[in-house]
Amino acid sequence: QVQLVQSGGGLVQAGGSLRLSCAASGRTFSSYVMGWFRQAPGKEREFVAAISWSGGSTYYADSVEGRFTISKDNAKNTVYLQMNSLKPEDTAIYYCAADRRASARAMGAPGGMLSIDSWGQGTQVTVSS
Repeated sequence: QVQLVQSGGGLVQAGGSLRLSCAASGRTFSSYVMGWFRQAPGKEREFVAAISWSGGSTYYADSVEGRFTISKDNAKNTVYLQMNSLKPEDTAIYYCAADRRASARAMGAPGGMLSIDSWGQGTQVTVSS
């Protein structure tokens, strides 16, 4: 079992940047894919980005492509989400996730959330206009 603890988030003006962190503890697996999802009030939780355990493969939702960057530091068992050029539409609770069976692309596929092994506690990101 792996536990995920998030940090970061907050309030930022449109066009600004935030960096989220997600630290994994407990048992980890070399095959883990790490990713980020987000959920706005009244909306479905949606995929944001994913990265392979090695960091060699990444996959992004179209809505964040070119603005967000996912990265990992395996020595620290930590995944990051650098969010640039933020828009009010990015306002949501952001959750990190770990899946030992999925590829980065598979995590973002329909039904991908069903395979998630662990979720972070969530952190609020609010982007003002």
